[in-house]
Amino acid sequence: MTKMTMVQAINLALRQEMANDDRVVLLGEDIGRDGGVFRVTEGLIDTFGTERVLDTPLAESAIAGMAVGMAIYGLRPVCEIQFSGFAYHCFHQLENHAARLRWRSQGRLSVPMVLRAPYGGGVRALEHHSESREAYWAHTPGLKMVIPSGPRSARALMVAAIRDPDPVIFYEAKGLYRAFREEVPDEEETIPIGRSRIVREGRDLTMIAYGAMIRPALEAAEELRATDGVEAEVIDLLTISPLDDTLMLQSVTRTGRAVVIHEAPRSFGPGAEITTRLMEGAFYYLEAPIARVTGYDLIIPYFSREKWFIPNVRRIVDAARRTLVS
Repeated sequence: MTKMTMVQAINLALRQEMANDDRVVLLGEDIGRDGGVFRVTEGLIDTFGTERVLDTPLAESAIAGMAVGMAIYGLRPVCEIQFSGFAYHCFHQLENHAARLRWRSQGRLSVPMVLRAPYGGGVRALEHHSESREAYWAHTPGLKMVIPSGPRSARALMVAAIRDPDPVIFYEAKGLYRAFREEVPDEEETIPIGRSRIVREGRDLTMIAYGAMIRPALEAAEELRATDGVEAEVIDLLTISPLDDTLMLQSVTRTGRAVVIHEAPRSFGPGAEITTRLMEGAFYYLEAPIARVTGYDLIIPYFSREKWFIPNVRRIVDAARRTLVS
């Protein structure tokens, strides 16, 4: 085991998969000599050369289109979009082609590609550099939507995404890139796409979160234990689509209460789908209305208001207490 940041863990996953499978190629803006805007691909061009680590023009649509073509013809491309807010330029290639080709060809063609993109706030960037728009991709049939919450899950999920036969959108919370270190196994490790996990056990209520929101959820759970004697269970979704509703339904059936947390805007966000599935599958076990703690229905504000927009421990604790007194 080696303690790593998320940046180092994703770099390790890319390096190991490129060494194991010469079909894996990387492409994106400044990912070669510069190692990417956050240095996630640092050093890979020195090991694997310019034919497998491709610096592309500033053209997101072209990056996604190239990746679709590479995947159809037998490669396993991993493309980097510098910030998730620039991935909208890829939407035509991803929605019209990558997501549909297996269906359109009646299974003859597959598109085993990964699109990586830093997402979310917390690093004092501008609005196109700080958005959480995972609902766009999760809503698109044919795409898988993955969001790790730390170095170990990032490494394991990246390996699974590269090996997946279908296109995967892989969001990386830039606020977690170097926020903490975590032990990552030296040997190969994967997490199945579409599987969530319990990261803290509890009996009194269930918190459901993913990505950067796992850390404040865990901190809120500790505060509730210390101040209220409440034991909150925390579920890390890991994959937004396909969504693992089995684990969260089992948890809410036991606890009777739920708080759903995400950084994306509230209206039509992932929390709406999660709460609906809980209502459909665990309605008769609920002892209080489901609470949502989310970003607001606004473009993420600039620096001075950014922390106000992003869900924090206080907002999560307050929401949990409301469910406990209902």
